[in-house]
Amino acid sequence: MYFRNVTLYLLAFPVGLMGAIQLSFACLSLLIFHDHEERQFFLPAATMIGSALFFVLVSRRVDASRIGFRESLLFAVLTWIICGGLGAIPIVLITHVSITDGVFESVSALTTTGATILSGLDTMPKTFLLYRQFLQWLGGLGVVVFVVAILPMLNVGGMRLLKAETPGPIKDDKLSPRIANTAHYLWFVYLVLTVLCAVGYYLAGMSGFDAVAHSLTTVSTGGFSTHDASMGYFHSPALLIISDLFMLLGAISFSLHFRVWRGRNLKIFWQDEETRWFLLLAAGISVVISTVLYMGHMHDDLAGTLNQSFFHLISFITSTGYGAGDYTGWPPLAITLLIVASYLGGCAGSTAGGNKIIRNILMFKTINLEIKKLIHPRGVFLIKYQGRPVDEPVLSASIAFMAFALFGSMFFSLLLMSTGQDFYSAFTAVSACLNVLGPAFGNMGSNFQPLSDSGTWVLSFAMILGRLEYFTVLALLLPAFWKH
Repeated sequence: MYFRNVTLYLLAFPVGLMGAIQLSFACLSLLIFHDHEERQFFLPAATMIGSALFFVLVSRRVDASRIGFRESLLFAVLTWIICGGLGAIPIVLITHVSITDGVFESVSALTTTGATILSGLDTMPKTFLLYRQFLQWLGGLGVVVFVVAILPMLNVGGMRLLKAETPGPIKDDKLSPRIANTAHYLWFVYLVLTVLCAVGYYLAGMSGFDAVAHSLTTVSTGGFSTHDASMGYFHSPALLIISDLFMLLGAISFSLHFRVWRGRNLKIFWQDEETRWFLLLAAGISVVISTVLYMGHMHDDLAGTLNQSFFHLISFITSTGYGAGDYTGWPPLAITLLIVASYLGGCAGSTAGGNKIIRNILMFKTINLEIKKLIHPRGVFLIKYQGRPVDEPVLSASIAFMAFALFGSMFFSLLLMSTGQDFYSAFTAVSACLNVLGPAFGNMGSNFQPLSDSGTWVLSFAMILGRLEYFTVLALLLPAFWKH
């Protein structure tokens, strides 16, 4: 009974949050944009807020300080499922897509995947377009982190909630003894970067609306755009460079951003092992892609080649998913490198998806250790990260994660192929969703409209699985989880 009441109490807040967001967009439509979409936001908003108040009243005697790890895991998973479903309601009402497609679009937004089933964005109401962008911004640091930030009464159980939702293998990196303060610091950094990105876009030539809308999905590494042509709509190399910068910043740990700001020292970025390798990999792969494109005469000049290759590589490795040209027509080697980059991912504790650079570092260090043991059987070796020994549980979890990433990619690809998709289309679509990237190739090169309903539900689940990095979701499937 207590387990049920705690879960109901916690879920009242994301339900209420989604209601408050949709109520805000009803006001925006009525008072600012005048696009007559307020009804499609207000009615579901009122229902959600009423439901949230009912949940609180029913479970008002719950002691939030007793939150256990089981409740935290269940809360993290149910939050993404419920918010994905509730967020879909205005999408269905405004665009008249099916519930299946509406949920896919909403889950894609909240998980910052950026895969879309919509077309004709350029003519859609501004309120709806901004709502879609805002969902990605909200999902960037995570709805769960937002709840922890605004609910001081969750201080005791807050770390459990944060661990259940935060991406990355090392999850005890607190900025403050109070977990609510940590969440506040992260959201402060997030907000500052978003504002700076919007200003940069505006000064480089975007309209005020587009600058705000795209800043929400750049820093969150989400990739939704207000135009079907994405960033290619603007035909501006300067905007692509600004986007490069803020996609990279969004893919670097936000706790590291805070330490750089507090220490007033940019060298901290380079001193961090994960960030250093992330930047080196991004630069190195970009150079290789640039060489391939230049030799293939894919663009008119070297400057255009560098601009396009760096932009798209950064878009893929940060799992943002913006496009600025027909990259689907690139040579196979360049496309393969983009897909590989999407699996590498950004840094732990950032808004980026993928396997995370830290796991790749630990995997290669583990391989190197095994080779050393073969050469020196009696030697004693340690795997170190940032100069400190890495605990065995962290190494085991990282290796298990990489195995799940491989198995999950194959499993979901086979499921998608069973719905009628060819291997290339299925594999790139699954890669896009598990890595919360967005763009795919083959049949889904433009958008995900060619998917069947069953394929759409498969990928909706894959996005949540990828966003929560497998273990949080898989734990709920074990019978032992439900035993008291």
